[in-house]
Amino acid sequence: MSYSRRDFLRTSAAASAAQVNVPRPNILFLMADQFRFDCLGANGNKLVKTPNLDRLAAQSANFVNAFVQSPVCVPSRVSYFTGRYPHSHKNRVNYTPCDPREVFLQRMLKDAGYQTGTVGKLHLYPPTAEHARESGWDRVLLHDGVGNTDPYSDYVKWRREDDPHAATPYTAVEKNVPAGKNPFRAVIPYEFSPEHWTGEQTCKMLREAAGGSKPFFLYSSFFKPHSPFYTPAPYDSMYDGVEIPLPKRTTLEDIQKLPMPLQKLILRGRQPDYLITPERLEWMYRSYYGAVSMVDYEIGRILDELEKSGKSDNTIVIFGTDHGAQLLEHGLMDKNVFFEASVHVPFLFRFPGGAKAGRRNDFVEMIDVVPTLLELCGLPVPKYVQGRSFNRDAPSRQMVFSENIIPEIITGGALNMPFVPGQGVAGIRHPDAKMVRGDLWKMTYYPGHGGELYDLVNDPHEERNVYDNPAQRGVVNDLRQAILDWMITSDENDQIAEHWLV
Repeated sequence: MSYSRRDFLRTSAAASAAQVNVPRPNILFLMADQFRFDCLGANGNKLVKTPNLDRLAAQSANFVNAFVQSPVCVPSRVSYFTGRYPHSHKNRVNYTPCDPREVFLQRMLKDAGYQTGTVGKLHLYPPTAEHARESGWDRVLLHDGVGNTDPYSDYVKWRREDDPHAATPYTAVEKNVPAGKNPFRAVIPYEFSPEHWTGEQTCKMLREAAGGSKPFFLYSSFFKPHSPFYTPAPYDSMYDGVEIPLPKRTTLEDIQKLPMPLQKLILRGRQPDYLITPERLEWMYRSYYGAVSMVDYEIGRILDELEKSGKSDNTIVIFGTDHGAQLLEHGLMDKNVFFEASVHVPFLFRFPGGAKAGRRNDFVEMIDVVPTLLELCGLPVPKYVQGRSFNRDAPSRQMVFSENIIPEIITGGALNMPFVPGQGVAGIRHPDAKMVRGDLWKMTYYPGHGGELYDLVNDPHEERNVYDNPAQRGVVNDLRQAILDWMITSDENDQIAEHWLV
């Protein structure tokens, strides 16, 4: 990469000098993990209770066509914070180190005079506070919500000191639950849950930041509603008796009609997801909805704290997620795929005077967050950033792109599927899949294994793959060309750089 931090410091210093009398906005970035687009009241869900996010949506630009650049936590988050596609920043799999040459948003803002802080699920590797500070965070309080990262978790340390029942795992669920009650009820009380801790610590950090002399960038990241489905009272019972529509049942025959990489992903493990019973799935949905409402409550507390601080009018507030959740649509429980439930996400952007409130239908990619924030903060956008600001009046995107390793690379346990050079993953020689989506069509291309093509107008649930239909050959060719053009041109800014000129 041609860009260096020293280059950015020179340009940001110049921008700072030019805007010395202009107060820069604060930034509050709220993220929930694995949060579906359709699990927000403001996006049309009449069953889920999200009053605080609905309040935020009413004050925000609500982008209803926002898409992540990878349906996996770490690659997606790195794209959020670098403004670059996964094939460019090279972080393609969870818990793998990022290219040390990549510069994150928190570093850009810190070097421009911001105080920076993060609470909750940062999900970088190595998962340590030291590494987080190296990436640009001043204040760091971590909890990734995964057992092998608990040694680095500030939440786990806090529980050891404050929770009299700290020996009970925070993921533990009640045994011998009465019939008709949620089998996923968490053992630990709500006040000792990761979500309450994240909300409480965010409020404290926000109060401290608001009292400082510098503008602040605060990132608060919740593990929920990510699976597993443990949910503490009272949220475990919030949706008792509520009939939540379940997805159409997926059969083995349905799965076997999909391209082979997708089959390998869905059928992995000794007990594939598609075998989950309707009764158990219904409680999973109720627990997921409960977790959504739990996160909503904590976000409400944070927004109230921002109002109390007096900084709300000069604070950009963002709500987003790293990907959605299949919840057994197409036979898969979590994500990793390019169906709408995984890649189409909620995205709210509030900045009084800088972003008109209301429903926005134009396409947005999450790599657009970095250039938008830098522009609103009066800072230069580094040339290597591949996103573009959605705050200005510019032609909207006609297509969005996403990419992932399919089948997913997992090393360890019953789902072990490592990548072997020359052999690929689970027999899939080239597991790197690419997606392109427009208004009418979505196509996923699996090198050597065909693809998927869905007519989003007549088949919005993506049930009829017409990739091999001769009548759609022209559409397939056009979209494959779009993917090729995207792959060729996306790295131009840092591969054909000024220092090449003689």
